[in-house]
Amino acid sequence: MKRILVYSHDTYGLGNIRRILALAEHMIDVREDVSILLVSGSPMLHAFRVSPRIDYVKLPCLSRRTDGSYGVKSLGITYDATLRMRSSLITAAMSDFEPHLVLVDKKPFGVADELRPALELVAALPNRPRVALVLRDILDSPKVTQAIWDKRHYHDAISAHYDRVLVLGSESVYDVVSRYGFPESTARKVVYCGYLRRQPGRVGREEMRNQLGVDGDEPLVLVTPGGGEDGHILAGAYLEALQRERHLDHRTVLMCGPEMLAEQRELLMALSDGSQRVTAMEFTDDMMSYVGASDLLVSMGGYNTVCEFLSAGRRAVMVPRTRPVSEQLIRAQLLADRGLARLVHPDDVSPKSLAAAVCDETTHPASPPSEMGIDLGGLDRAEREMSELLADG
Repeated sequence: MKRILVYSHDTYGLGNIRRILALAEHMIDVREDVSILLVSGSPMLHAFRVSPRIDYVKLPCLSRRTDGSYGVKSLGITYDATLRMRSSLITAAMSDFEPHLVLVDKKPFGVADELRPALELVAALPNRPRVALVLRDILDSPKVTQAIWDKRHYHDAISAHYDRVLVLGSESVYDVVSRYGFPESTARKVVYCGYLRRQPGRVGREEMRNQLGVDGDEPLVLVTPGGGEDGHILAGAYLEALQRERHLDHRTVLMCGPEMLAEQRELLMALSDGSQRVTAMEFTDDMMSYVGASDLLVSMGGYNTVCEFLSAGRRAVMVPRTRPVSEQLIRAQLLADRGLARLVHPDDVSPKSLAAAVCDETTHPASPPSEMGIDLGGLDRAEREMSELLADG
């Protein structure tokens, strides 16, 4: 068996772990000679179905504050002690699993350099595993990203430890090499794989619409703020719009997200309680069934949600997060400029503006993915790159 270790620090939302799981599941589907060990701090990893030949080591959770700094999420110990524990677990997993390939999600040295000891360990091995960095399409604004990468010596890390940089996006949409000023030592390792096409859900469109009680061609809106930790503003504005704006009476599925605070979720549930037009849920591990059943998404513009509505050929109204990073705002603006989504800036969001955007968008037919001009071949290209690295190892 070829062994792949995947590190994902994952401290906020579901984005990182869902993206990494999509890569892992696809690799398992394509190759019968691969086993994968995920090393992740995601508090939701256990909630996903994982294939045979995939297992995981759960790191103690960190939290990310609104200013971008980190803290301890669950344990009553110091941040430094938590980092030491996480680093020890990562290094032990690397040593005992003896991977042929290591995938690192987004941070070349991990959170607060917690990955550095493990990278130095494998670098000294006579049969060093191949190491690849996985980046989403957009990290943050160029100015902020360049400052962080320079401060944390990420390009030095790539030069010393990495064989390839796999970008899960398209150069024609956002050229990370030029936008972030990557030096030649990093740029020559970059491969643009494309966005990750998502397979249809486990439940077909008509069956899901029947389960939700949607009549015929009645428009169905899916409101999904991702992991939900800061999604109550978007969800609340939409529910208020349903109550106050009479022209907005669409059937709606509200997916609150598993990391939304209990009191915020209860408030949203109370707003939707008694409405025959709203089905409110906390979480599903089969999001594509709901995306496929819907006619329009209202979202914050996270990477995974964008891949989902593009894969299903749906349109979206996007109200992006702007703090602590501006990644979602940049992505939403790029898609809006291409006519693939409507951007409502969070500073301008209100029940009235949201109702107007949703009603306008539901009058436009969805364009099929083949006409959207977005490369959705990321899973296949990433698999080929990983297989090539495994063959070299």
